[in-house]
Amino acid sequence: MQYYEDGFRGGNPDRKNAAPNRREFAPNAILPEKVDVLIAGTGPAGLCLAAQLSQFPEISTMIVEPSPMNIQKGKADGINTRTMEMFQAFGFADAVKREAYWVNQTNFWMPDPENSKNIQRIGRVQDVADDSSEMPHIIVNQSRIHQWFLEVMDNSPTRMQPDYNWSVETLEVNPSLDEYPVTVTLVNTGVNKGQKKIVRANYVVGCDGARSNVRTAIGGELHGDAAHQAWGVMDILANTDFPDVRQKCLITSATEGNVLILPREGGYMFRMYVELDKLKEDERVANRKFTSDDTIAAANRIMHPYSIDVKEVVWWSVYEIGHRMTDRFDDVTDEERATRNPRVFTAGDACHTHSPKAGQGMNVSMQDTFNLGWKLVHVLTGQSDASLLHTYSKERWTEAKRLVETDHEWARIMSAPPGTSELDKGDEPRFVRAFKENLEFTGGLAVKYDESILTGAQTYQALATGEEIGRRFHSAPVLRLSDAKHMQLGHAAQADARWRIYAFAGKNDTSSSSAIHTLADWLENDSNSPVVKYTKSGADIDSVIDVRAVFQQTFYDLDYDKMPSLLIPKKGKLGIQDHEKVFCVDHKGNGDIFDMRGIDREQGCMIVVRPDQYIAHVLPLSATDELADFFSNIFVEQN
Repeated sequence: MQYYEDGFRGGNPDRKNAAPNRREFAPNAILPEKVDVLIAGTGPAGLCLAAQLSQFPEISTMIVEPSPMNIQKGKADGINTRTMEMFQAFGFADAVKREAYWVNQTNFWMPDPENSKNIQRIGRVQDVADDSSEMPHIIVNQSRIHQWFLEVMDNSPTRMQPDYNWSVETLEVNPSLDEYPVTVTLVNTGVNKGQKKIVRANYVVGCDGARSNVRTAIGGELHGDAAHQAWGVMDILANTDFPDVRQKCLITSATEGNVLILPREGGYMFRMYVELDKLKEDERVANRKFTSDDTIAAANRIMHPYSIDVKEVVWWSVYEIGHRMTDRFDDVTDEERATRNPRVFTAGDACHTHSPKAGQGMNVSMQDTFNLGWKLVHVLTGQSDASLLHTYSKERWTEAKRLVETDHEWARIMSAPPGTSELDKGDEPRFVRAFKENLEFTGGLAVKYDESILTGAQTYQALATGEEIGRRFHSAPVLRLSDAKHMQLGHAAQADARWRIYAFAGKNDTSSSSAIHTLADWLENDSNSPVVKYTKSGADIDSVIDVRAVFQQTFYDLDYDKMPSLLIPKKGKLGIQDHEKVFCVDHKGNGDIFDMRGIDREQGCMIVVRPDQYIAHVLPLSATDELADFFSNIFVEQN
């Protein structure tokens, strides 16, 4: 990490200097009358958005939550590799890796053909495919994810904290107003229960769950179906003779249903998702009055001849599988889309719900607001026109639809009895086959944004075959030239709303007349350069677009003092040089990024990466006109 840019300061380097005019947070503090962004709900989606916006003191943000404090246990627990890559950008991936359970293997158990009352292990699959990500698939308490985001917020220049005991009751949008057009009525849920407060906002984001008041206020409805199948879920401390209790397991019995076992952090606790009873068409899970003992008994029946002796039930719940989503994720109808820009958004369970067993809910919810956050920053800081915000609903609705459809099929496979002819065709049982086919999806790596103003055409995709336009930037090992540090190139990115241009040099491309030098000089000095046009006067040269270069030569074959000045820029109040923008191939055998990601060695290329880590474009190093045209559709000229 980098710090001291604006001078020396002691203490925790994660704790940034406090903004002088920040809002003071305190118990029972007076709520603001007006804010730029009001976020409803401190679940993963809401906190992911708040953590991003908290870094910008010029943007006033508040996040409200009806509960009196952060949750302590229960709810979601699975974090896929894509989300771990996002956590790296926020700076707490290493803390998560240290504390969490790593899912390395997934085991499959089915009825023993010799004695169908018993289960037996029928297969094992590596949970994260080789080189699919540098990150693990992990399991950790959702409350800890909240806490890491809360720490990011508290360490930010705004020192942001949630306003607990407040809930969005309703809201109204007045499209004729240019400023603060959303009038929000908040209601107190704490000691002053029932007290109301009016707050006006430029934008509102509903991360307030499946019963979202924000969604209701903008006329959104969840559409879909229910499987009419009750499942119990519990986190337990227990003893068992089941041999794979510390590995992820999918278990199906002949007649008693299914169990999913997920080991939890800490080495002792584990979670079970246990199939209970079918529900009638008009029946809800609450009508059956299931208890934790019902879930334990069902698990013991399914896992015979093994048994579980529960010592403590840490948390438990019952639920019914449902697959639902709204028609849009903002307040603009199809008829209005050409005439006005969105002011209200929904994210996470407020606009899509699904079963927990595929482990996608919390992950996709955070990816929703990771997509939205930088777009709000661009608009509220004057970098982009507000029409940019239309891309949120368009991009995330498509991905939510993919999630719901895939999860619906996975839930059907999980709940079908063994021997179902349609599902059990082929050489492998349905569990194993479906799991292997969905590894990219369950890792969060199947997202691919369509061509748009934010995602370029595939014209030059052949220059980087392993970095597909529209998908997330796939990191690989490099060596930082200034200090010979081995690292992942993708870890250069932070959750700071900046774009990245990774310039990969062609063969022998090191001279002062090379393509890399020519590109760097153009980016730094030409009036048509997006760096020149869209960086505000007096701001650091990389404050909008962060340019980095990767060379094919080894550390010993490159001269750092001959690098272009754009790659050793002077920044901050003191004008201090940044020495962390030039990389070369890893010469210690950890992998050659050019080979691993299909980078054209002869020509090299530019890979343009969005602030949410998705690849926006692949271009030749000489394609300065195309680069300028691409950014002209996103940014507003500053100078």
